Amino acid sequence: MGNPGLDVLDIPTVSSIAHEAGVPLLVDSTLTSPWLIKPFEHGADLVYHSATKFLSGHGTVIGGVVVDGGSFDWEASGKFAELSAPYEGFHNMVFTEESTVGAFLLRARREGLRDFGACMSPHTAWLILQGIETLPLRMARHMSNTEKVVQFLAGQPFVSRVGHPLLESHPSHALAKKLLPRGAGSVFSFDIQGNREQGKKFIETLQLFSHLANVGDCRSLVIHPASTTHFRA
Repeated sequence: MGNPGLDVLDIPTVSSIAHEAGVPLLVDSTLTSPWLIKPFEHGADLVYHSATKFLSGHGTVIGGVVVDGGSFDWEASGKFAELSAPYEGFHNMVFTEESTVGAFLLRARREGLRDFGACMSPHTAWLILQGIETLPLRMARHMSNTEKVVQFLAGQPFVSRVGHPLLESHPSHALAKKLLPRGAGSVFSFDIQGNREQGKKFIETLQLFSHLANVGDCRSLVIHPASTTHFRA
């Protein structure tokens, strides 16, 4: 899912194009979580999540997850010497020889630890694992709440557009029904008829939604991308 336009990636089609070109497909599945879609089943080779979001579910930790599906042949592709040839920076290790199914993950983990100290604290890991235990319950509620809010906004005269694949007006509606039968996530965007000052007033007047830059936690959040997260786009 793209953010904030909520365009759905046609994983099977893009995967076919990527594999024909001899390159892997990496999918950011943060906004969907594994409860809504399992990208490996549709042809993805690598998947990553911001565990800060839906996986942990409470907005209390910073973490990430990279998963190598073991389906891509890095050596046969002939395009990734950094994995299939001796790497001087790691004692001439050949990562495809060390791990025939997870060469990318092996290098990402070893170099990440060595160069960046990317070692999660035990407490952070515990909080994420505890959050994952309730993922199915939380995602089901996310979907039901999102449907109600999206349908409400779509019926308001001061709202000119609602961006969520749940609606037939969204360009990814048909693809979402095919790939995401449980729902297309709880992030959505909408345009109100007015200027920037009116948009600012709208956000500041909200009582239930907090003005914060995060998604997928236990709070209802709102943000104005054009002046914050996406203002350089």
